[in-house]
Amino acid sequence: MSQMMKAIRQHMFGGPEVLVYEVAPKPEVGPGEVLVRVHAVGLNPPDWYLRDGYKTLPPEWRPQVSFPLILGTDISGVVVAIASDVKGFSVGDEVYSMVRFPSGMAGGSRAYAEFISVPAADLALKPAGIDHVHAAGAPMSLLTAWQFMVELGHDEPNPLQPSRHAPVPLDGRTVLVNGAAGGVGHFAVQVAKLKGAHVIAVASTRHEALLRNLGADEFIDYTKAPPEDTVRDIDLVIDAVGGPASNRFLQVLKRGGALFPVFPLGFAGGEDAEKLGVTVSATQVRSSGSQLSEVGRLLDDGTIRVIVDSIYSLADARKAHERASKGHIQGKIVLEVK
Repeated sequence: MSQMMKAIRQHMFGGPEVLVYEVAPKPEVGPGEVLVRVHAVGLNPPDWYLRDGYKTLPPEWRPQVSFPLILGTDISGVVVAIASDVKGFSVGDEVYSMVRFPSGMAGGSRAYAEFISVPAADLALKPAGIDHVHAAGAPMSLLTAWQFMVELGHDEPNPLQPSRHAPVPLDGRTVLVNGAAGGVGHFAVQVAKLKGAHVIAVASTRHEALLRNLGADEFIDYTKAPPEDTVRDIDLVIDAVGGPASNRFLQVLKRGGALFPVFPLGFAGGEDAEKLGVTVSATQVRSSGSQLSEVGRLLDDGTIRVIVDSIYSLADARKAHERASKGHIQGKIVLEVK
């Protein structure tokens, strides 16, 4: 078997133009790892954050990166080799994973490639009811929604706040999802509905039919009316957009409600939240093969659906990143590896 493969690598920080389709060394299988032949790769915001050097982070938070690097965390593929100490997987198994996150934030995940080594703890059998493209679109975004809303699934210290993030009850509650048509957002709508919530989805006009089809009970078109001027007495806001603008959702929450900004950097409403009796909390999504097995059953039977915005070949990763930069993504962008 050849010791080389095709991959997307970059040799400097920059825009989509730095992504190069070229020959790279095939990874070796280390202890506790499985080698996977990649069939599809799901794109996520950390991909472009790393590509341009994490410019959105304060300099002291930016990880040290070595070039050349390979982007990406989310894969679906087939097992081709297994370390001797790994149990529970066999050559030929179809699997999916969010690989080494957040430990791989500096380029250690390496998903934009024909082959990838994956810690067995990060791996789960691919749901049989969906193909590789849809499976690759799920891991990071669905795990984010799940860990924010249902079960944290780990005891790691929270790098974003002093306290441990704690999901809140959803059954019978009213949940507003901002950025509802995006990767995390479209899963958050479905998870909230699955857990018994009344769901209000916020997105632009063209996404209404999809979001109602995914279970949204109400729809707010933010191009026509700001959500903070439209609703009140919400139990939980999942802000899948996040950032400084999350502050505006404090006024829509009832006392005792909660605001979960998926991207909490820049949020400055802590004092206001305390006065209003609102809990603001976030967490860092973490790889979990066991949770992927759990949500995989929901993907398998169609209870949760993966919406794919667009599909590109691995060689066209640059075009996929250009699509991402235009925004207004409906679901996930996926690379197909043939």
